[in-house]
Amino acid sequence: APPPAKEGATMTSNGEKPVAEEANPSVAAITTDVDSFGPNVHISRHPVLSHKISILRSSSTPPSEFRRALREITFHLGYEATSTLTTKPVALSVPVGHDHIDSTGTKIAERIALVPILRSGLGMVDSMLELLPNAGVHHIGMYRQNLLPVQYYNRLPKKCESDVAYVIDPVMATGNTIMSVVKMLKKWGVPKIHVLTVIASKDALTNLMSAHPDICVSVGTVDEKLDGQGQVLPGLGDAGDRLFGTSMIDDEEALLHPSKRRKASMDES
Repeated sequence: APPPAKEGATMTSNGEKPVAEEANPSVAAITTDVDSFGPNVHISRHPVLSHKISILRSSSTPPSEFRRALREITFHLGYEATSTLTTKPVALSVPVGHDHIDSTGTKIAERIALVPILRSGLGMVDSMLELLPNAGVHHIGMYRQNLLPVQYYNRLPKKCESDVAYVIDPVMATGNTIMSVVKMLKKWGVPKIHVLTVIASKDALTNLMSAHPDICVSVGTVDEKLDGQGQVLPGLGDAGDRLFGTSMIDDEEALLHPSKRRKASMDES
């Protein structure tokens, strides 16, 4: 017979003491991060998202698989991010046999705008439109020069008729680009702003929420480090290049015609 259990001890059905579960330090770190960023930041802990983000990170993932994984991740992030939307009742008919009966359903109450940041945000648009097919899509083009964002394209309508704007960009490194777009949207007049990103640096999230504590952010995972060029580490590389299978271009050559870039390379050699 098994020895009598000590008072307060938990025993299994066969009288054996269960093996204690080891603490997971990564979970504790994530909990601390979530608390430090505030209640408006949602960091996913879903194992499927973690698996798919690893596919995005891998240098062996070709553009076709990269696009597919990004679409799937965006759908899951968007599903959670849109949980705060409200609904209003709508009359509808339901087929029953050869007849139709009246019923009441619901529809999204808010007018929604999707704001992809070019180029990489384009890879997230289709998934968001699957969730929100009636949303308007307003592109904003930004590139970085000396770590500062420079706008080169803006398709926001002159008059804001949206209640919520979802800013979509796969990576938030320094956060400067996102903060610039958020300022633009506030000036445009949209009441609510929600940022969706797959990978964000800790510094970017901290700076963004410090400057704009009233917005919401949904992020797949948080990376700790930035390098000297403002790239998040480990990150996933240049999302735009990996989406479209294009070669990387140095910031200094970003505005040069391709023929000029090749000439510059030959001159240097």
